[in-house]
Amino acid sequence: MKTAILVVDMLNDFVTGALKCDRGLAIVPKTAKLLAGARKAGVPVIFCNDAHIKGVDHELKLWGDHAIAGTKGAEVIEEMALCDSDYVVPKRRYSGFFHTDLDLLLRELGVDTVVMTGLHTHMCVRHTTADAYCLGYNIVVAKDATDSFTKEDYDYGIKYLQEVYGAEITDVDSLLARWNA
Repeated sequence: MKTAILVVDMLNDFVTGALKCDRGLAIVPKTAKLLAGARKAGVPVIFCNDAHIKGVDHELKLWGDHAIAGTKGAEVIEEMALCDSDYVVPKRRYSGFFHTDLDLLLRELGVDTVVMTGLHTHMCVRHTTADAYCLGYNIVVAKDATDSFTKEDYDYGIKYLQEVYGAEITDVDSLLARWNA
């Protein structure tokens, strides 16, 4: 089994900016810990980041301007310590797979299992997970490295991922223990 971490939308605009999610701040320490452990264990870290085209992208009609490509709002938050060994896959829709090269990248890396992290369990994490499932990947969700705008949205998202996609729901410390065993 070859695993990769998918980090969904841990961007300035989602954590502290245009679509600020206070609950997103709470997952920063655990997510950063997971990424550091993954890098140390040789597990690929892939950021799936909104990078919208202002005035064009369909999502902007619903959510307003956010994560516009090339702006500070579309940058990975500093706490994630983006490094040269990481991969960045820009996306213009909820799913990290929709019209991107994420599937190609994962296949070239020999990955068969994705660990989902980031924002939001009921939207972008959910849609990325849906496509991962449909493409045949095993799904793991780091429950303390994902969140949503509200507890209700988070709980709904986690339940959905588990029931509909058979996702294994675990936590950061358990994942790190696997890699250090």
